Amino acid sequence: MASVYALVLAAGQGTRFGGSLPKQYLSLGGQSLLGRAVSAFVRHPDVAGVLVTIRAEDRALYEQATAGLSLLPPVFGGPERQDSVRLGLEALAPYRPDRVLIHDGVRPFPAADLIDRVIAGLELAEAAIPALPLDDTIKEVEGERVRATIERARLRRAQTPQGFRFEAILAAHRSLRGRALSDDSAVAEAAGLSPLTVRGSEENIKVTTVEDLAAAERRLAAAKGDVRVGQGFDVHPFAPGRRLFLCGVEIEATAGLSGHSDADVGLHALCDALLGAIGAGDIGMHFPPGEERSKGASSAEFVRFALALLHAKGGSVAAVDVTLICEKPKIAPYRRAMIERLALILGISPERVSVKATTTDGLGFAGRGEGIAALALATLRLPS
Repeated sequence: MASVYALVLAAGQGTRFGGSLPKQYLSLGGQSLLGRAVSAFVRHPDVAGVLVTIRAEDRALYEQATAGLSLLPPVFGGPERQDSVRLGLEALAPYRPDRVLIHDGVRPFPAADLIDRVIAGLELAEAAIPALPLDDTIKEVEGERVRATIERARLRRAQTPQGFRFEAILAAHRSLRGRALSDDSAVAEAAGLSPLTVRGSEENIKVTTVEDLAAAERRLAAAKGDVRVGQGFDVHPFAPGRRLFLCGVEIEATAGLSGHSDADVGLHALCDALLGAIGAGDIGMHFPPGEERSKGASSAEFVRFALALLHAKGGSVAAVDVTLICEKPKIAPYRRAMIERLALILGISPERVSVKATTTDGLGFAGRGEGIAALALATLRLPS
């Protein structure tokens, strides 16, 4: 079978959208636009590898957006979209792909059957693009005056992913370097190729404006009607000589918590809440106590593992709530930092994260200052 690779473009600044954050990193239902787009190709059984082009200054945002996904090393893009595509193709060349799918990172819903159609189209032509007919009457205008009505029967709206025989599109981009063409199909056409059109998808929207993002949120909410809640509980005793981590934040304390990893009781409880909501067991099943790979590990990796399982099911995190139970240390000075850290790990807005603390009024092991317990709740959305 011909090898297929995906090239996802995320090197743009998103200036038309507004705001300081490039739109490909904006949250959509608890996961970034880029993360959703990339996940579709990672999950597809016919895609051998996925490479993303990014801006150098967005590296940290990219790592957060794609945490837990198996990807090829990213490539820094160029000043224009066409430059970024060419640089991405050059980076893919050592992998010797037969076919390549080029996709905009701000199209978060490239369904598996759409990808199937594009790949199938490449058996018939050197290029295949998804396209949709135009329903509205199209007018040619000059200023504010209509000059002509354009026959729409032969017109189509082009989408991505656009598929190409790899050597053909790489040669086209090399030969047309410096030209400003609107998409890769236009590059192929200028190089003498005749792309085949396959049926596109109305759900495969491109997020260009705030209104587009709102529409994507509505679509996602309608599709993810399966709301689940998971609960996690964990407890660790104090251990002198160890550093103390709670909800991903290091705390000033005279003792840390005992455990094989960094013993972050808050993240352990959260990991179990995520796993429980998707029926994936508990943290001990996936990371048995004493296992070498988790010795001294950051507990954030456990949460990212559970998050990857959730994303593989097409799900997202709606909100989380963590309660720390202890007499000491005082949690209030670190609460904001904990919320921001959990939001970063989960890839959701801080307003969807709650961290609270309580005592047991001197009762039990926590009341005696022997350790810390944590209770976590995670609310998830999955496809119906």
